[in-house]
Amino acid sequence: MKTLPLLTTVALGCGLALVGYGSLNGTFAPRASAADRTPLYYRDPSGAPLWSAAPKKDDRGRDYLPVYDDDQATPARAKPQQQAGSPRKILYYRNPMGLPDTSPVPKKDSMGMDYIPVYEGDDTDDGTVRLSPGKIQRTGVKSEPVERRAIRVLVKAPGTIQLDERRVSVIAMRAESFVQKVADVTTGVRVKAGQPLMEVYSSAVASAAAEYLATITSKVVGGVETYGRGSRQRLVNLDVPEPVIAEMEKTRVAPVTISWSAPRDGIVLERSAIEGMRANPGDVLFRIADTSVVWALVDVAERDLGTVAVGQSVAVRARSFPGRTFTGKIAIVYPQVNRDTRTVRVRVELANPDAMLLPDMYVDAEIDTADAALVLTVPDSSVLDTGSRQAVLVDKGDGRFEPREVKLGRRGGGYIEVREGLADGEAVVTSANFLIDAESNLTAALKGFAESAPRGADAGPGHAMGDHK
Repeated sequence: MKTLPLLTTVALGCGLALVGYGSLNGTFAPRASAADRTPLYYRDPSGAPLWSAAPKKDDRGRDYLPVYDDDQATPARAKPQQQAGSPRKILYYRNPMGLPDTSPVPKKDSMGMDYIPVYEGDDTDDGTVRLSPGKIQRTGVKSEPVERRAIRVLVKAPGTIQLDERRVSVIAMRAESFVQKVADVTTGVRVKAGQPLMEVYSSAVASAAAEYLATITSKVVGGVETYGRGSRQRLVNLDVPEPVIAEMEKTRVAPVTISWSAPRDGIVLERSAIEGMRANPGDVLFRIADTSVVWALVDVAERDLGTVAVGQSVAVRARSFPGRTFTGKIAIVYPQVNRDTRTVRVRVELANPDAMLLPDMYVDAEIDTADAALVLTVPDSSVLDTGSRQAVLVDKGDGRFEPREVKLGRRGGGYIEVREGLADGEAVVTSANFLIDAESNLTAALKGFAESAPRGADAGPGHAMGDHK
């Protein structure tokens, strides 16, 4: 306790201040005063990644802070020194946050993180990215050889069911007529071809029938056959059913009323005939549609038009019958683009024997545009697409990866066609390729920056960076 005043007295008498000593490994070492030291460089007072080789001020008028050589010193245990006997040589140290800052000696950044050593051989000039086996394992890098396979592209599009225009018939009078009787047939009823629908009286038909019978029963010789053919054609022009004409020729009796029958098998879509009504020429009394074959009118997006062609197989699924698939083929691609929806209409003919597909029913179509030709393909995950440039990372082995630009084709089934840039037998990275791409960009930036910086023993970061504002 008595030595304290003596130590204080000696210290004061010698003019030594304790602040003039620095602690290093538990011992005191003299430290030069700020006036005797030369700053290596000056850093931004706010901690931003801005440096200067000479004193300057920031936008707010604050002085840049000097950084001295001993400010960069760190305990020996924290320095990423090269191991004894290591075959590789440390070229320089780069910023751990990826900033364009290097140092020839170990140092820490403003957050206290150690700079990362860059070894000889890591900055190759062959355009490849080199990763250590440990980094490859940690990042989960996986490669897969390119293969030739058939690209199967399914174009999906919505649509609706419509009647086949060629399978719709109407019954309309071609002369003024009166409906005498209507059969028990209503809208929605399925009818057979030749099934009676109604009985109609028409003075024009009756007159033509009487004239035809008079001709074929006449005993006049000469010109009768020709005249008879003309009378029969008049009945045909009035749309008198063929069975009625045949019955007249057999019985030689002109009927008072004509029985009209269904022209085809189908469903009655419309019934306008009412007993006792007057029908003018052109009035539609019945409309019948055959629904054994229907159309699916599908709206295909304009971008998929190049892969769609007549004859391709189409699978149609009705939303009313989940789990059931109707198969057909593309019959026609309509030559017009809808300006509002930017879609092209495609007609698919579908067999409908059980009449489950009804007009205006919503359906979802899948068009199989598969091509039997085998093309070079890579997985979707292997392509780095920036919009204007597509590239893959080719695995060269030994931890080396080469970025390579490619030209792509069709996509489907998780694979993409490669038209240019790759060859059979090469392997591409399918997992963690974005991490390798980021590593290559960082390596290229640091390499270009390090090449412009002197790496002498006394060269500090300020000499390498210059003014980075």
